[in-house]
Amino acid sequence: MKFSNGCWLNKDGYQVSSPAEVYSTKIEDNVLTMYSPCRKITQRGDTLGGPVITYKISSPLKNVIRVQAYHYMGINQKATEFELNEDKSTKVEINDLENEVTFKSGNLTAKINKENWLMEFLRGEERLTFTGNRNAAYIVTDEKEVFMREQLSLSVGELVYGLGERFSPFVKNGQTVDIWNEDGGTSTEQSYKNIPFYMTNKGYGVFVNDPGKVSFEVGSEKVTKVQFSVPGESLDYFIIGGDSMKEVIENYTTLTGKPALPPAWTYGLWLTTSFTTNYDEETVTSFVDGMAERDIPLEVFHFDCFWMKDYNWCNFQWDKRVFPDPQGMLKRLKAKGLKICVWINPYIAQESSLFEEGKKNGYFIKTQNGDVWQWDMWQPAMAIVDFTNPAACKWYGDKLRVLMDMGVDCFKTDFGERIPTDAKYFDGSDPFKMHNYYTYLYNQVVFNVIKEKKGENEAAVFARSATVGGQKFPVHWGGDCSADFESMAESLRGGLSLCMSGFGFWSHDMGGFESTATPDVYKRWAAFGLLSSHSRLHGSTSYRVPWVYDEEAVDVVRFFTKLKCSIMPYLFNTANVASATGIPMMRSMILEFQNDLNCNYVDRQYMLGDSILVAPIFNDKGEANYYLPEGTWTNFITGEKYEGGRWVKEHHGYLTVPMMVRENSIIAVGNQNNKPEYDYRENVSLYAYELKEDVKATARVLDTKSNVQLEVEAIKTGNTIAIKAVGTDKPWSFVLKNVKNVSKVDGAEFSVEEDGTRITLVSGNCEVKCHLA
Repeated sequence: MKFSNGCWLNKDGYQVSSPAEVYSTKIEDNVLTMYSPCRKITQRGDTLGGPVITYKISSPLKNVIRVQAYHYMGINQKATEFELNEDKSTKVEINDLENEVTFKSGNLTAKINKENWLMEFLRGEERLTFTGNRNAAYIVTDEKEVFMREQLSLSVGELVYGLGERFSPFVKNGQTVDIWNEDGGTSTEQSYKNIPFYMTNKGYGVFVNDPGKVSFEVGSEKVTKVQFSVPGESLDYFIIGGDSMKEVIENYTTLTGKPALPPAWTYGLWLTTSFTTNYDEETVTSFVDGMAERDIPLEVFHFDCFWMKDYNWCNFQWDKRVFPDPQGMLKRLKAKGLKICVWINPYIAQESSLFEEGKKNGYFIKTQNGDVWQWDMWQPAMAIVDFTNPAACKWYGDKLRVLMDMGVDCFKTDFGERIPTDAKYFDGSDPFKMHNYYTYLYNQVVFNVIKEKKGENEAAVFARSATVGGQKFPVHWGGDCSADFESMAESLRGGLSLCMSGFGFWSHDMGGFESTATPDVYKRWAAFGLLSSHSRLHGSTSYRVPWVYDEEAVDVVRFFTKLKCSIMPYLFNTANVASATGIPMMRSMILEFQNDLNCNYVDRQYMLGDSILVAPIFNDKGEANYYLPEGTWTNFITGEKYEGGRWVKEHHGYLTVPMMVRENSIIAVGNQNNKPEYDYRENVSLYAYELKEDVKATARVLDTKSNVQLEVEAIKTGNTIAIKAVGTDKPWSFVLKNVKNVSKVDGAEFSVEEDGTRITLVSGNCEVKCHLA
């Protein structure tokens, strides 16, 4: 929201008051409180009126500083706030001097000039950002609306990333961004997943702690400022430090929650019925058998909306007209080795058998006069479940438990964006703030039901909407995209933006949702989708099985599905890192190569974990244009080597893609390519890529329960590679690829094979010395 009229004036109808000085301070319980009148106090009479901004500076975690600014502190806070993790033992240093006060947490310092109101945020001695004269403000309109505003500086060359899954340009400078969940597809400024957190290439983040509508002007209203404003009498934000952009994400997700770890099977190929297509058990079985007959590994089958009877969403009952024996059908599908997902949303249509039950028991959001809140958007006369009511949560969850007992493994949690602001909630929550926050409660209920039934690290949803903390309930997908290259690219922009906002896992509708892709788009999107963290074929009015496009599409889906399954030891370790740290599986180039200026704007390629760069193809010419940072890179598929520090332009057929392995990497490749969940330890191959002199390369192999089974370190010195491997006590073997001519092995048995050196651990660890060929 914009308040100014050029550099010096405010818009007509806005009264703007900004802190002018720090008049007094108080230090209590590691909290610095400052009283900042909005005019200079030159005599005692000046203290008798005018706005005063009260600041409370604290630190919930090391290297994180919280700034709370209040005009009126007597406003009742209704029960709608993000769940934050705070460490009460965080040590801070507060120094209150005559003209200056400093607040330090770890290596992050807030330094406030008392006399002229300047608050700087420093990492060590480096100034990250600041707010000064006329930046912070309390604003009143002629209509008596009130807002709190802050403006934080941007320095020369500083770029802003994040703010949720945004399909607009990846770098947010110059944009106006409203944090307000909406169902707007993937081609507008609207977003399903709005996160009031941004990060810059200087290596710090800003999180505005408000579940309501936060308005950002990112170098737009004032070109050297990121402005954010909220309606009301207070503003709460965090400056999040770290030694790198990755560490900023770690600190942010420590505060707001780490992503849960999706189970290993979720990384396989998902196939759906599509949305409005006609289907029954015969159709579903033909799809499943068709994939098997074509040797395409399929892991999850998803039933979209019309598994329930039309006009009855959601009643959580199979439409008996097309599925007369749902329990038997699920049993037959699961006998084929499949997991089952079904579509749900948080809305109960008036025709649903659950409507009267929900109405009678008060399970729905109400109007201000106590009626059930209803409208005709999406489902005629539908009501919305009130997840602030514990009884409603149990009621809704019980319907899901019945389905899981029937054989359903997970749920696609669609919608949750179009939540009214004129409603009344069971717990008295502020309906304006609940608009964004609703999705958190919705996905939390569903995720916890699955976790209850399946166990820790065995739960996953397929969610569309999200807010702060939603990363705790993965997986999220990009929403309703079109079936063309432009939408494919905008989907990737959105995913990378979301992954810069604390989300570890992301997917999208391969082939596009709306309309039907050309065979060319479908095949290119399949390669992209199967080199994403999660991979789902889904559409709206047409099927997405590959043979409806052409026979080459079958080959492409088969090839990349098997490729993904084969690198699951690498991917599952990367997923565990994402869950433990918050650093996403799919990483923008700037996140992985923060100091490479060429990566600042790159948004059509990404790193899949630490070591693999993926550059999807977004045109009908098969032309790849991508950037390789410094070093030697090797195409994982073709074995071709490239020197980095340059842009590459080349042609690719449908069975190749720039899938480039970074130098000094060891990629763990499994012995299975027909399923994502298997024993990653058994006969695993470790591919060594361009090991650098005296620089340690590492690899880690887990089992599907995330237990470490093998850790390998390799160091090249001259023409020799020294390898240390530590595994479990159980003897088992692995192959070292790209490393030959073993000269010494301690603590292991070994044999030299044509494709590498097979090492069998007999004592849980070994040391190997190899001469390079």
